[in-house]
Amino acid sequence: QALIERVEIVKGPASTLYGSEAVGGLINIITKNPASAPIAAVDVMASGWGEVNTDLGLKYALGNKVNALLGVNYFNYQNPIDNNNDGFTDLTLQDRLSIFNKINFKRKVNRTFTLAGRYVYEDRWGGQMNWDREFRGGSEVYGESIYTNRWETFGVYQLPVKEKINFQFSANGHKQNSVYGDVVYIAEQYIGFSQLTWSKELGRHDLLLGSAYRYTYYDDNTPATASEDGLLNKESVIHLPGAFIQDEILLNETNKVLLGARYDFNSIHGSIFTPRINYKWNSKNKKNTLRLSAGNGYRVANVFTEDHAALTGARSVEFEGELNPETSWNSNINYVKKIYTKNSSIITIDASGFYTYFSNRILPDYETDPNKIIYGNLEGFSISQGVSMNVDIALSSGLKVLAGATLMDVSVEENGERSKQLLTESFQGVWSVGYS
Repeated sequence: QALIERVEIVKGPASTLYGSEAVGGLINIITKNPASAPIAAVDVMASGWGEVNTDLGLKYALGNKVNALLGVNYFNYQNPIDNNNDGFTDLTLQDRLSIFNKINFKRKVNRTFTLAGRYVYEDRWGGQMNWDREFRGGSEVYGESIYTNRWETFGVYQLPVKEKINFQFSANGHKQNSVYGDVVYIAEQYIGFSQLTWSKELGRHDLLLGSAYRYTYYDDNTPATASEDGLLNKESVIHLPGAFIQDEILLNETNKVLLGARYDFNSIHGSIFTPRINYKWNSKNKKNTLRLSAGNGYRVANVFTEDHAALTGARSVEFEGELNPETSWNSNINYVKKIYTKNSSIITIDASGFYTYFSNRILPDYETDPNKIIYGNLEGFSISQGVSMNVDIALSSGLKVLAGATLMDVSVEENGERSKQLLTESFQGVWSVGYS
């Protein structure tokens, strides 16, 4: 956390540049530039439950042409508490270490070359209060224990040519050793990614062209990576080459349009085409901003990494044939209004509305057989829609007030029958006051 410069949130489909699987938007975490970061930053937090979190950030240099940023995070919570007296821990116990290092190389003509790496180890468990390591993987005392080892590296290199051509790359490996009572789940995943982009300004057009390739290897000890008869292990290997084009058009001083299209070829699921369009209007005084976006995307879901229920309890897992990727069409409207008062206070109103139509959605069936969890593609469609509003008031005295609310409606329609998800069409709000 001490190394984060800012967080960008892209609402709506962002499939052109970030990949066809960005079905509903994305969160982009941008770390600090080593050249402008503070020499040292320390942040320590402790709670009454016994949680301790420590963030350490350090800046250092390797000669005159290399600046680097080192970050270490350590979180520990080892105090089992059972306030509701049900015999189980109320909060997951964790012991986590994360080490991050980012290096910036100074090059001619300010060309970019950034290289970063990260390693994470986590040991977490929860369950009956009298659970201990000696019961791990057994049925005598119930406990859920997860060991995670993850490494990753990524970077950007601008080619030494006149045109602006960037090469982005990343790789990561993830191993998980976990038990849910006496159910053992062992999994490993390796992902390699590369992307080459060329950007060019031509009059009112800001063009971006690129090609990408991603390799994904996944293997576990569940039916997800078993042969059709369930007797042999069959790891998943996916090759995903793709190409995209994006054009940001400046219509006039206050209007912009962004058009984009991407084509990917999944070695298992075939061709995938994901278009998008964005529109932005700014008033001349910059006090009003309107954004519209629409597009589509797809997502290959792994139920074992996303659905905890698949591994908890005594139910067996089954699949209804080959699971097809989930697809979505999404539209989003966002309006931001800034009000400047005479006493230098600023009021910001941010209102949004969104609509997403899902097909091939993967849903678990718990009712057909009480001893099974059956996964299959939805033979129908699912809709997620809603509105939200946030108000940010920054008074000249330094007092800051934030208030917001979200209203959502999520429904599923299958075989002509429409049902609503639990805890939807509800009002959610947040209210906070701060002083700086």
